[in-house]
Amino acid sequence: MSDTDDIERIRAEKRESLERDLQGGDEAGEATAPDDPIHVDGPAHLADLTAEYGVVLVDFYADWCGPCQMLEPIVESLAASTPAAVAKVDVDANQGLASEYGVRGVPTLLLFADGDTVERVVGVQSEDQLSALIEQYA
Repeated sequence: MSDTDDIERIRAEKRESLERDLQGGDEAGEATAPDDPIHVDGPAHLADLTAEYGVVLVDFYADWCGPCQMLEPIVESLAASTPAAVAKVDVDANQGLASEYGVRGVPTLLLFADGDTVERVVGVQSEDQLSALIEQYA
C-alpha cells in the first residue's frame, strides 16, 4: 500500500465518523437521545421525534400546574440518565395535540416505543417508577 492509499483510507474513515457525529446516530443508525428534554412545537414535530428515537417519553404539562412543576426535575433527570428521548408538550400551546392523544389532565406522560404509544401515566410519578417503565422498552 502506498502513502496515498493510506491517506485516502484515513480520510474515508474520518468522513464516516464525522457524518455519524453530525447525524447524532449510533452504529445501528438509531439517533442518540439528547440529554435535555425537547420542547415539542406541534404534531409534525412529535411525529418526527417518535420516528427518530426508539423510545420517547412525552410529558404533557402546563406552566400553571403544580404537579407538573414537581415532575419537571424528574423529567429532566430522566432525559440525562436514560436511553429514552424525553419530550415536553405544553398543552396550552398545543391543545390539538393534547386532544389527539386524549390528554384530559396534566401531567400526563406517554411512552412511545418504535413510534407506537405503549404506556400512559397520569399524575406525578417517582423517577424510579418512570425509569423502570422506560427500561422495559429500551
